[in-house]
Amino acid sequence: MAKQSVKAERLRKGDRIGVIAPAGPVKPSELAPGIQLLQSTGYEVQLGQHIYENRDYLAGTDESRLQDLHDMFTEPLVKAIICARGGYGTMRILDRLDYDLIRDHPKILVGYSDITALLWALYKKIGLLSFHGPMVKDLTKNNNRNFQSFLDLLSSHEGMIVNFTEKQVIRHGRRRGILLGGNLSLIFHLAGTPFMPSLRGVILFIEDRGESPYRIDRIVTSLKLMGLFKELAGLVVGDFQGCGDPDNLKRLIIETVPEPGVPIVFGLPVGHGTKNLCLPLGLPFVLDTENGILSTRSVPFA
Repeated sequence: MAKQSVKAERLRKGDRIGVIAPAGPVKPSELAPGIQLLQSTGYEVQLGQHIYENRDYLAGTDESRLQDLHDMFTEPLVKAIICARGGYGTMRILDRLDYDLIRDHPKILVGYSDITALLWALYKKIGLLSFHGPMVKDLTKNNNRNFQSFLDLLSSHEGMIVNFTEKQVIRHGRRRGILLGGNLSLIFHLAGTPFMPSLRGVILFIEDRGESPYRIDRIVTSLKLMGLFKELAGLVVGDFQGCGDPDNLKRLIIETVPEPGVPIVFGLPVGHGTKNLCLPLGLPFVLDTENGILSTRSVPFA
């Protein structure tokens, strides 16, 4: 885990936002509503040079996707970078990223799903605080409420509080830790690579979509056998769309994370569902089940 955090500047009205597609391909019609929403709220939008390229299941070649990412970090007028969509492909460029360049030009970076790999690699390598949140393709979901939470966090001068109910608590406890999280399948595939942060003392949140129950079981069991769950400060389970009966998932989590004192909360509105709360990665948080809060007083900005 990175020893020192690298923070970007907060987003301000009128700033320019860059849009890139480091994973799967995207069409102009899929991005148009999100781009219009950003512009109507007072932000400029700059598209990556290769954003609409298509190479089977990838948004262009590895070289073109990598170039767009580097270009957005070095472009002085761009203050934040939002990924267009997930899909697959981000892991293919992790070993070719110029981490020194990104550390020298820190900016807000937002995405989820396949983008988990990029967010975690940047935190591991340079300590960049990034954001797990809605992407341009789904920015208008939930009647723009996801977008509003996105704006509230990215322009905030304060920390944040996420509330949950007693019904969502699987195991009680109060623990402090660095908040990290994202797509469970991507976390599993990062394990054992140089881009996987340590989970020691981490409050981990997980989400996924379209994985059958036995595959979720296999992933979670593998992470358990690696010993990763023993190091956690807390576990928060987000949206698991199309992954079987939620009660079976709860039972699997209880069986897999048996360590007493590790609080577990189920049903965080984050992931591929209608609601997708924007969360900062790399900040110290408190998970307090007695008071029903996941909170930080820190801000993810310089």
